[in-house]
Amino acid sequence: MGEALQTALTERYDSLSTSLRARVIQFVLDAFDSLGGHRDGDAAAYIEQVLPTVLAAQAQMGQITDAYLSAMIADMLGTSAAPVGVQLPEALRGVPPAEVYTRPFVSTWTALSKGKAYAQAVNEGRTRLLSITETDLQLARTHAAQQSMQRGGARFFRRRLTGTKNCALCTLASTQRYRVENLMPIHPGCDCKVEPLVGNKDPGHVIDEALLREAHDAVAKGTGESDAGGRAPDYRDVIITRQHGEYGPLLAVRRHEFTGPDDVPSP
Repeated sequence: MGEALQTALTERYDSLSTSLRARVIQFVLDAFDSLGGHRDGDAAAYIEQVLPTVLAAQAQMGQITDAYLSAMIADMLGTSAAPVGVQLPEALRGVPPAEVYTRPFVSTWTALSKGKAYAQAVNEGRTRLLSITETDLQLARTHAAQQSMQRGGARFFRRRLTGTKNCALCTLASTQRYRVENLMPIHPGCDCKVEPLVGNKDPGHVIDEALLREAHDAVAKGTGESDAGGRAPDYRDVIITRQHGEYGPLLAVRRHEFTGPDDVPSP
């Protein structure tokens, strides 16, 4: 079917994944907002209420991602689609989910311990909850995508921007190809999707010269730095991938520093 079918598949996947993401985020935030308090007991009750739904949503994100990519690769290769399912660990971060979803409460307690007003402290916890939920759904997407593409025979992929607003990190990263054996780098709040590049020939590191040039032109306007060749400053000097202990590959700006094992004081 070619381009028409692939476009239809992409639009359907975007619709399903966007709807799932919105519904889950609304559910966890509404549950957090409706709590009578935010003490230890409230945290335990909250986790018991929301965690089954959160884990089910992550599994569903994996399923629809597998179905989408299986159909895309099959159409690109002229074969039949055969999504057989993906196996996602319950602890996508390598940390028990109950511990992860206690963190918004920890943020609230920490803010209160610093003398912040209760409403402000709760809002800080809510903001962290939003970031956690978004990131976990994206981790489900990237882990499922890797399994599906490896099974389908794809060797390379690109990150496809989603929606009408995308950050500079994602825009620059979307101009390059990635290898399937590597998870797509993400960042908190990221909603980019994976798109396979079928074929055995490496398309080269940069796959969208025009978008890369536009991005650097925008950077040049803000910094006053010339960008006649579309590569100054070189995006590889700006955008890097760091290995995060829970997320895996993390899209970051080179100047940002992260705490590593050597920075943690010994007990």
